[in-house]
Amino acid sequence: MVRELLAADPTLYFSVSAKTRAPRPGEVDGMDYWFMREERFDEMVRRGSFLEWAEMFGHRSGTPAEPVEEAREQGRDVILEIDVQGARQVRDRVPDAVLIFLTPPSREELLRRLQARGTERGEDLTRRLEAIDRELDQAEWFHHVVVNDDITRAAREVADIIEEHRRAGAT
Repeated sequence: MVRELLAADPTLYFSVSAKTRAPRPGEVDGMDYWFMREERFDEMVRRGSFLEWAEMFGHRSGTPAEPVEEAREQGRDVILEIDVQGARQVRDRVPDAVLIFLTPPSREELLRRLQARGTERGEDLTRRLEAIDRELDQAEWFHHVVVNDDITRAAREVADIIEEHRRAGAT
C-alpha cells in the first residue's frame, strides 16, 4: 500500500526501517529495509539514533531518526511502516504524529496472506498470529483505523486522512 501512497503523492517521505534479520527473497537493502548486523544496531540504540525500535520474533527493527527529522524539517509528511510497540514510542516522541492502524479485513484473511507470503510456518506462524491478535486489541489508541481489504481503496483512505490533517494544520 505504501507504493500506492507514494505514487499518488511524491511529496510524502517513506522512512526505510532497519532490520537485524536477513533479507527475504526480492528484498533490496536500502529500499525495502536497511539490513544490518546486531552490533551496528546495538550501536545505534546506544547513540539514540532510532526514533523507535522494537524486538519481535528474535529480530529487531527500528526507524533511523535522522532521515525522518530531515524530512520533517523540509515540511514533508513522513510514512512509517511500524508495529504497535514502535507506534507507542513515536506517539511519545512526536506529539503531532498522526497514527493510522492498518487492520486486515479478518483474521482468516490475515492467515491466508501470511501463508501466501510463505515466510513463517508452524510455530513461527502461530507466534506471529498471537502477536497480531495482541496488536489488534490496541487499535483503539490510534487516531485512525483503516481496513486493508483492498490496497487501492485503503491507500486512498490513508491519503484522505493525510490530506485532512494537512488542511487542519494549515488553518
